[in-house]
Amino acid sequence: MHLLTLIFGIVLLPKAHTLKCYECLPGFTSGSCTNKEKECPSQTQCLASRVVSYAGESKLVDMSLKTCSLAEDCIGGSINYGAYRTAVTTKCCTTELCNNQPPADPNRSKPNGKKCFTCNNQTCTAALDCEGDEDYCISATVAAVGQEMTVKGCVSKSVCSNEVSAWLKGSMQAQMSCCQGDFCNSASSIRAGLLLLLAPLISLAVLF
Repeated sequence: MHLLTLIFGIVLLPKAHTLKCYECLPGFTSGSCTNKEKECPSQTQCLASRVVSYAGESKLVDMSLKTCSLAEDCIGGSINYGAYRTAVTTKCCTTELCNNQPPADPNRSKPNGKKCFTCNNQTCTAALDCEGDEDYCISATVAAVGQEMTVKGCVSKSVCSNEVSAWLKGSMQAQMSCCQGDFCNSASSIRAGLLLLLAPLISLAVLF
């Protein structure tokens, strides 16, 4: 009798609910990508993220991503090197297939009054007006083409989080430091040169 009760209990118990989200691979499109349904692991949410990179006022990249994500990965922010700026907007939700729409286009923001050093031509002594939620200054050194290149600029606090900075250091063999306060990312005469050409790619790697 107890065995029958156990068997019926197992059969009739509702299955544990698994969240289903849309998943798509990043694409260089206008905020769109091809949706596929995916069963997500427990303790995850649905995420829709958008990465937009600008050179001046011109949009270079508009890339979308949809997937399952941990709550701590649901972050947004921007990194601004002056000549190039990359912004990420992210939406997370916890209902079935709720990440069907990409986040809004992260338009250029107004200056927020904070200032950092940036690299311009051959030196890193130029002043840069930070925008939106860029409340920190950043200095990053990356190994590229057999040389160590340096970039400086403004950045959102979220990009300076332990998770993002650790990923950057590990995946790109980069050294990155953030600080709070006007011009705290110390000016120097480090050559910028080639890195200005690589800045859009580095921006994407930092944030995505």
